[in-house]
Amino acid sequence: MPKFPQKFLPLVIVFAVLVLLMPRTAKFNYDYKKGTPWPYETLISEFDFPILKTEEQIQAEREQAGTIVIPYYRYSEEVTSSVVKNAQSLDLGGFNSLRPSVVTRLSDIYSKGVISDGKVKLEHGSAQVSENLIYIQRNKRAVQYPRSEVYRVADARDQLVALLAKNYPNVNLDSLFRRTGVYEVIVPNLLYDKAMTELTHAESDDYVSPTLGYVKADEKIVSKGEIVTAEIAQILDSYKVEYNQVFGYAGPRIFLYLGNILLALALVVILYLVIYFTSRQVFQHRNQYYYILTVFLLATLLTFVVERTGPSFLFMVPFPVFALYLLAFFRQKMVLPMYMVNLLPLLIFCGNGMELFVMFLTAGVVTIETFGYFSKGWRQFLNAAIIFAVEVLVYLGFRFIDVGSTATWWVDIALIFVGAMATVALYPLIFLFEKVFNLVSSTRLVEMADTSNPLLQELASKAPGTFQHCLQVMNLVDAVGRATDADVPLLRAAALYHDIGKMQNPLCFIENESSAPGAAKYHDGKTPQESATDIIRHVDDGLAIAEEHRLPDVIKAFINSHHGTSGTAYFLNRYLNEGGDPKDVSAFYYHGQKPTTKEQVILMVCDSIEAASRTLKEFTPEAYDRFVESIVAGKEKAGQLEDADITIHDLTLMKRMLKTYLQQIFHGRVAYPKRNG
Repeated sequence: MPKFPQKFLPLVIVFAVLVLLMPRTAKFNYDYKKGTPWPYETLISEFDFPILKTEEQIQAEREQAGTIVIPYYRYSEEVTSSVVKNAQSLDLGGFNSLRPSVVTRLSDIYSKGVISDGKVKLEHGSAQVSENLIYIQRNKRAVQYPRSEVYRVADARDQLVALLAKNYPNVNLDSLFRRTGVYEVIVPNLLYDKAMTELTHAESDDYVSPTLGYVKADEKIVSKGEIVTAEIAQILDSYKVEYNQVFGYAGPRIFLYLGNILLALALVVILYLVIYFTSRQVFQHRNQYYYILTVFLLATLLTFVVERTGPSFLFMVPFPVFALYLLAFFRQKMVLPMYMVNLLPLLIFCGNGMELFVMFLTAGVVTIETFGYFSKGWRQFLNAAIIFAVEVLVYLGFRFIDVGSTATWWVDIALIFVGAMATVALYPLIFLFEKVFNLVSSTRLVEMADTSNPLLQELASKAPGTFQHCLQVMNLVDAVGRATDADVPLLRAAALYHDIGKMQNPLCFIENESSAPGAAKYHDGKTPQESATDIIRHVDDGLAIAEEHRLPDVIKAFINSHHGTSGTAYFLNRYLNEGGDPKDVSAFYYHGQKPTTKEQVILMVCDSIEAASRTLKEFTPEAYDRFVESIVAGKEKAGQLEDADITIHDLTLMKRMLKTYLQQIFHGRVAYPKRNG
């Protein structure tokens, strides 16, 4: 087991980073949905806050603002003064006593404003002139007024008659005003400004208010059990925004800090337990351990930064690429739970964290399954298209539940598309991580297993029998690896390189000896100790060649463990039969390392099975059964499997597959009859 600092100090660092990133203010901890009852106590506003319009409402107002033109008028003090002055000089004949009343009523009318009778006509575009609103600029300030609050010229005349008729019921005012020119005095004092009308219309989007009204402090927002309507939900959304962004934490600060510490601790404990229960051997490999923690911190930091910068951009974050970063170096059984841990900060930092968590989790699961088929070349874009489709489907599922306008959905879908395509752009970072953390990706393992590799070609040239043996072992471990859910790309590469040291002295090994009659045998004339030493040396030679060609450490581990600490049985038995000292047999044992992983056990057993199968003389299911059982039992008796992380179930599956494989290889063949004559 690794020492305490090596195992837990990195987790302490992760814990410290999480505590620093945790929210410093209280969150609005109410969960609600439109159409459902409010399950909490009656909610009273603790402060004044504006009711924010929804994006759909703002968009609708902007669209309406673009089709309706509000006329712009300037209030003329000169016209108003001129009208009053002209009214004061009117000659009403025998009714001059009415003149002061006419002047007073006209002043009242003109204080509100008079526009011309004609309608405003637009020269360009298909927009319509508003019949309900106008802008009036007065004292250098433009204010929007209802059209009904001002008079047209005809309306002003009628209003003047109506106001005076109450006091002078016996006078025909209309006839009098026509005869004495009172009507001619009434002219517009609100002058239409064509240029400002067009400019105001062009900038109409800027006049759309983002708020719908205000809720005062101590005002009830929603009662317990009350159905959350669309209007109440909009008020709650606005209250939530104000609460999270402005309202500080009202309770003791120690509780806030303690809560953050507990949440950070929970995340670290989950992270540790996922590693422990899915692949605890990772703790023994610092590079793998540090890489997992780094990927987790990258996902957490990205979530934190984007949420603070612009929460809507979280749709654009390519979270499924973190699943690929893990899949490149670890088994699927570990990748999925680790990826879920990487998504947990979404639930803590983000307001719509549940939606994002479900969307990216679904996309990540699909990515883990499909990437093996679409991982090369242009097919990565197919995988990105699949990610996009899955995320959009989940997104639409949430949108259909929370029914609303679809006007702004395309923005989120566009961000999701960018994020899906970003997985292709960011995937090559795997090769940087591979270099920095000294890891071996599945892509590199596949490349190493290509038999056109120069080092393998050299092995085939110098030790053709060994090369054929490696190919047969590769086929064996491939079949066993798939049956036991082992790392097949790693097994295939390890099988091809495990005996690479034999090309330093190929004739020392029987598979490379010449079968020609009279050909010299390498071990003729050598003592058992000398032969055993030469045989055992191929492990050290293999490690030296691996170091020279910079093969990954994980492949070196297979070279060093494929014989473990077992003995060279043939030469050991010969030595003992010739009277050798049983206490002096160390020269006949390999000084490698016993297998520690399931994959190393599979290679060790398959290597022995392939080599020993050449000595079989009976080809029946019973013979194969005895043969495989004896090989595996021999490894167990010699203590070669005592340090390995492999279950009895895996051993059973391995033996079953090996027996089946041998039957398929050494099956009987039909004897072709000879032709008569």
